[in-house]
Amino acid sequence: MRSDFDFPQRDLVGPVVFRPNFNSAEAINTNQAWSLFFTAGKEDKTLGFNTEAGRFFNNLLIAISVIGTVWAVLFTTAA
Repeated sequence: MRSDFDFPQRDLVGPVVFRPNFNSAEAINTNQAWSLFFTAGKEDKTLGFNTEAGRFFNNLLIAISVIGTVWAVLFTTAA
């Protein structure tokens, strides 16, 4: 049995963005971006491969921003 598993130990415990097989020029999808965010750059496959989770977090971030802006406009008292 042949194994291509020859990563040094420092590559296995470090963040995924510093691993040799991570290509920073390649585009990542929303799930990979949110997985990297939630795991502090340690894993890019935590949320899986379904794009709905990434869309949900994007929409949640947009909704929080819009609600915060509307809240600030409506409830800021003018001096």
